[in-house]
Amino acid sequence: MSNVSIRNLEIRLGNNTIIEKLNLDVQEGEFVVLLGPSGCGKSTLLHSIAGLIDVTDGSIEIGGKDMTWADPKDRQIGLVFQSYALYPTMNVERNMSFGLRINGTPKPEIERRVKRAAEILHLEPLLKRKPAQLSGGQRQRVAIGRAIVREADVFLFDEPLSNLDAKLRTELRRELKQLHKTLRSTMIYVTHDQVEAMTLASRIAVMRGGVIQQIGAPSEVYAKPANVFVAGFLGSPGINFLEGTLERGANGVEFRSGEIVIDASRYAFISAPVFGKPVVAGVRPEDLHIGTGEAKQRGTVSLVEPMGNHRVVWLDYAGKALASIAGDTGVAELDASLGFTIDPQHMSLFDEASGQRL
Repeated sequence: MSNVSIRNLEIRLGNNTIIEKLNLDVQEGEFVVLLGPSGCGKSTLLHSIAGLIDVTDGSIEIGGKDMTWADPKDRQIGLVFQSYALYPTMNVERNMSFGLRINGTPKPEIERRVKRAAEILHLEPLLKRKPAQLSGGQRQRVAIGRAIVREADVFLFDEPLSNLDAKLRTELRRELKQLHKTLRSTMIYVTHDQVEAMTLASRIAVMRGGVIQQIGAPSEVYAKPANVFVAGFLGSPGINFLEGTLERGANGVEFRSGEIVIDASRYAFISAPVFGKPVVAGVRPEDLHIGTGEAKQRGTVSLVEPMGNHRVVWLDYAGKALASIAGDTGVAELDASLGFTIDPQHMSLFDEASGQRL
């Protein structure tokens, strides 16, 4: 188990800068998820840690040792790719032990490691099968097992669940969380799936354009996004954005957007609020409550999405679509006029020009 320390990392491919002056510290035993849209540089960052991509500038330390220019085999990492990359002619046992056999690991030690990995991943009944006889989820378990048998200091996962169907993704996500609990190893995981990030991570690093926008515990990043991009990227359905201004109100500070007035007197401003300043308010769907008869604001139900134990109700308010999470009871018929209120407790405010949190 080792920490990973990245300092002023730059990666350029031709004239394109993929990673720019990036700093990241991953502590021993952490599960850090690199989250972001396609093309944001998260896989490039992971591959540079693995030694598969040369860096342009900066340094990468693993376990306190400079590994910036070390060969991948010398970095004590275990890497799991999006594709399973299994040898079709070898059975599960030989696929998992292939790297150890190439390195000349003694046979008793190979057997011990394969047996342990098979027990952890529930692969014992499958050890003699070939990849063609396995399901997608089983193949990915074998790929993970191949990394585990290395007994690496750091495990790297490059979108390992993206090729699986929804049910298998849920099952393997739970198994990966249990795997981290069992091994207590340092893990760095790349995904564009926010559900994976929120459920797996000790900390999430949200990336955009080769730059880390925010890093923190999942609950912190969700509740207090650092900017408009982070707020909009996390959450399903997405956060509601309202453009307006900060005004002086009876209780102190108010946010006004047309007829909508939200008390911001208890908002934890980073710096003193400027009245009249154009701002954007971010309101999570669970904080927009519908069906309140005495509400001043009313919207027209444009869409209802049943989700089992709850529903997502979309309101048309002055030409703007607003999402609300409601229980599976209650009335929300299409084209009905419903009142709504906004809970100010979890609201986020951003500067309209810079997009940064206020």
